[in-house]
Amino acid sequence: MRRFLTVLAALATLSLTNCGYNAIQTNDEQVKANWSEVVNQYQRRADLVPNLVNSVKGFAQQEKDVLLGVTNARAKVGSIQATPELLNDPAAFQKFQAAQGELTNALSRLLVVTENYPQLKSDALFHDLMSQLEGTENRITVARNRYIKSVQEYNIGIRTFPNNLTAMAFGYKEKPNFTVDNEREISTAPKVDFNVPSPNAPSPAPAK
Repeated sequence: MRRFLTVLAALATLSLTNCGYNAIQTNDEQVKANWSEVVNQYQRRADLVPNLVNSVKGFAQQEKDVLLGVTNARAKVGSIQATPELLNDPAAFQKFQAAQGELTNALSRLLVVTENYPQLKSDALFHDLMSQLEGTENRITVARNRYIKSVQEYNIGIRTFPNNLTAMAFGYKEKPNFTVDNEREISTAPKVDFNVPSPNAPSPAPAK
């Protein structure tokens, strides 16, 4: 009897493997892992916002509308629970994407405003925050690209026979991905300009 059960279990495992169940599981876990990294990097950016706003406020208090726009956009991002369950809800994913896009645009407007304040651009704290923001934006791009590729692989997998039958039987559905318009938006903003002298750099020698 024990041998029969062992053989039955082996056949069941083989059946699940052949019908793509294990592959679906693997791809699903990869999507979740990549999504977690996307969320972590977006959170890293959100954590920079308060210090960035305060830094700009110290030199440009009159830019209240721009500063308020960044603060409100960050608050909207923080109100969304970006759990793995969100990946099964296209509407919730779209809301998350839109909120992050608003923060990206708000930061872009803030960086444009800073061009009018040379003293701010040469401030040590602001320069450090800009370095952190630039690094974070790069990490966001990398994390998003990994997520996009893993979702594409997952979605193709569950649409391919016989995996599609397994996906239907176990309730696996296509996961939402970042849109083309949003990708264009992310790839162009915000831009961080470092063509300013470091606050500790020596002054250039006078022309002779």
